Amino acid sequence: MLKEKRLGFIGGGNMAEAIIKGLLRAQLINSSSVMVSDIVEERLRYLQRSYGVQVTEDNEEVVAKGDILILAIKPQNMAEVLEKIKSAIDNNKLLISIAAGVPLQFIGGYLSPEARLVRVMPNAPALVLEGMAAIAPGKRATTTDCQIVEGIFNAIGKSCIVKEELLDVVTGLSGSGPAYIFVIIQALADGGVREGLPRDVALQLAAQTVLGAARMVVETGEHPEKLKDMVASPGGTTIAGLHQIELGNIRATLINAVIAATERSRELGQNVIRSLGH
Repeated sequence: MLKEKRLGFIGGGNMAEAIIKGLLRAQLINSSSVMVSDIVEERLRYLQRSYGVQVTEDNEEVVAKGDILILAIKPQNMAEVLEKIKSAIDNNKLLISIAAGVPLQFIGGYLSPEARLVRVMPNAPALVLEGMAAIAPGKRATTTDCQIVEGIFNAIGKSCIVKEELLDVVTGLSGSGPAYIFVIIQALADGGVREGLPRDVALQLAAQTVLGAARMVVETGEHPEKLKDMVASPGGTTIAGLHQIELGNIRATLINAVIAATERSRELGQNVIRSLGH
């Protein structure tokens, strides 16, 4: 489906690079069918040299040549970019925005009412092709459009479809979540070091343990509670450790972290809209 399309990126930052790398590795698209624009010439040279994609400093050229357009730009630049490219966007093009906090309604305000828009919230592990992306289709996005977007983001991890109003919660959970897990990995490693393990060994053990546990949840489909009980034998080491975790109220702390990050995402989204003049 994608191999028949020309893919254009407005913005060539880390997330754009991750998507390009994932699509090429999965052989879902040819490098000759990808064009990237960016204001940093050195970045464009790097992307061209590393992935064989076409590059330009002209956003309108990307729009003119692309069938699928990905807005991988900073939120504060959205209005300026849309103003310059809006005349080149017709209803045959699928427009995907990964700009945090910029609603579909704002983007659509610059375009035809028939424009096919999709908003996506990816996360940092996309950089190692283990990302989680939430996809919010606009009113005019077709079933095929959604399948295309899922295909793009499944190439750098996994994806799910949600209502746009839930993207702030997605930000609080999977968007900010990697940082919570990094803290957990560091804490587990610190515990190992406290008990005598070398730092590098403790970190490897902690990171691989988190990775393995996550894969068990994803691949078995079992509830985490059941998987926890599989590890915690009566009177054993794990239940002793779990007792300390409960005393530390870690579950409530993580729930509150998601809530706080969600509320902050809503605040920042409102600030973005105000700064854009809407």
